[in-house]
Amino acid sequence: MDFNFILLFIDSIPLQFEFLSGERMRLGSDDPIVKGLILSMFAVSGFGILLNIFNSAVRKKMVDQVKLKRIMKETRGWQKERMAAMRAKDQAKIAELSKKSSYMNKMSMEMMQMNMRPMMITFVPLILIFYLVLPQLFTYTVAISPIPLNVIPGEMFQLTCSAEQALEEGHECFGQENALFLWAWYFLSSIAFSGIIMRLTKTSMDLG
Repeated sequence: MDFNFILLFIDSIPLQFEFLSGERMRLGSDDPIVKGLILSMFAVSGFGILLNIFNSAVRKKMVDQVKLKRIMKETRGWQKERMAAMRAKDQAKIAELSKKSSYMNKMSMEMMQMNMRPMMITFVPLILIFYLVLPQLFTYTVAISPIPLNVIPGEMFQLTCSAEQALEEGHECFGQENALFLWAWYFLSSIAFSGIIMRLTKTSMDLG
């Protein structure tokens, strides 16, 4: 399981909604300060890199990386043994491993708490930047995708402008099919650079 991706996904969910009302918002400006597709793409990616560095710095300060990786290694090893025993239908081994279930659940909960703790600190700056700074700097869409990226049904996690939106006059996607929304380009940029930044800062959750 890629915990880095899961944390980024959780962190990005509030970026799609109006902070107070909970409704889907049009994140961006009709008259942005930063103009032009190329400049916007690099500038939003820059914000993504800077926020990733900030997140990693907070994580490094607040989380005991040695303890976290020890717990991860122990829980993943137990899960792997349990799955192997279940596939082999080794009832004796399954019974032996099941005795450690409560302990492993406790370790998993502790690991989750350790991972969520830094988000309590990084959440506020992220929200302030996204709702007070970026909408003034950039337009609603800041990049173009060669293909549609709306693989999840519904409108909650929509990354690119649909063909219908591109035909709707007055819509921020008008004439821009497959254009990437501001928050979506930030999200994809964060995923692209997070692994590198976490490895450089030694805060990666990869046991390899």
